[in-house]
Amino acid sequence: MFSFPNPVNEVSARLVATGVVVMCLATLFFGQPWIIVPLAYGFTARVFTGPTLSPLGQFVTRVLTPALPFAPKNTPGPPKRFAQGVGATLSAFALVAWLGFGSTTAAYVLVGMILVAASLEAFAGYCLGCKVFGALMRVGWIPESACAECGDIWSRIPRTAESATR
Repeated sequence: MFSFPNPVNEVSARLVATGVVVMCLATLFFGQPWIIVPLAYGFTARVFTGPTLSPLGQFVTRVLTPALPFAPKNTPGPPKRFAQGVGATLSAFALVAWLGFGSTTAAYVLVGMILVAASLEAFAGYCLGCKVFGALMRVGWIPESACAECGDIWSRIPRTAESATR
């Protein structure tokens, strides 16, 4: 139960990010800071259990992804988990700003940051947290053992029989 999938289906990751975008937009445009509560819960649940305890993750992986005509596209799990951790941190701080200090402005700024990152993932397939994860690996702050596939870019390039004989 307390594990994160590796690999992750990129289609599902982008659909979850789309759900996060919708929640962030609802929070900001309709002035509904209470949505930060399920937003923070969802990120935290996904960090610790992948989609297992996340209602959004369950909906996407069990209902939405299988119903769509897209082929699965696997991507390494550790960077995606790191990205979920960044989302959990930002949403937790937004929750504390709103509930603990009554500052909806600070909470909305943090939700706006989540909105930008989730939009990049959802609509452009650009995982900002994954890029930070890779940069932290390059400088040695995250050990290469955390994601062996991340350090070996050649493992992600499909090999054909012809290129294998060269």
